[in-house]
Amino acid sequence: MSESTRFKGRVAVVTGGASGIGLGVARRLATQGARVSLWDRDAAGLERAAAELGDKTHQVALDLTDPAAVENAARATADALGGIDILVASAGITGPNATLAEYPVDEWRHVFDVNVHALFYCNKAVLGPMRAKNYGRIVNIASVAGKEGNPNASAYSASKAAVIGLTKSLGKELAKTGIRVNCVTPAAVKTAIFDQMKQEHIDFMLSKIPLGRFGLVEEIAALIAWLASEECSFSTGAVFDLSGGRATY
Repeated sequence: MSESTRFKGRVAVVTGGASGIGLGVARRLATQGARVSLWDRDAAGLERAAAELGDKTHQVALDLTDPAAVENAARATADALGGIDILVASAGITGPNATLAEYPVDEWRHVFDVNVHALFYCNKAVLGPMRAKNYGRIVNIASVAGKEGNPNASAYSASKAAVIGLTKSLGKELAKTGIRVNCVTPAAVKTAIFDQMKQEHIDFMLSKIPLGRFGLVEEIAALIAWLASEECSFSTGAVFDLSGGRATY
């Protein structure tokens, strides 16, 4: 199978698909033959992404923290594109950089609403269409912070640890089906999400990476594309590092 037809006939949902890692993944999947549905709350960003990706692209502007909206998006996507084969759950936020003692309670809840609850809603919503075909690939975007914990980022670190736990649990639940569920744990990748961080926190993250640089969106997309493919048949409930040598386990 050539690279250009790797995902021919497949339908992929990418959350947070209007920018950053999500857009990079959508770009790669579309280039390799997938019909892609971008889910994001940034309607203007979705229009720009769709214009770039072309006629293979479907889009849904929604609040991913609203479970009813996510269910509606899954139905609309499946109806428009003929099912859902792939979910890449990329939407996420960092939250503020603050010590736990000073962490605002409302911000803690917001980080979990976006990084954990919305991801749960999306994983849940695509299971019906995937079970109908007895085929699916779910790739959740966690973070090396979920394995190691970053100081002054307790909500982000804890939320990404929750993504790892959810992935392992769901992967085991579906192991006897044709659906595979895995996650990736990147170290920092320089995207617009850096705009939410203090420079001292960015410098701290860079200091922890033995390669001495941040990851590239294209590098993350390359691994996710394999995890989203038919070739990924014997890995489920697994965690794949993209950390420039930072991860210790």
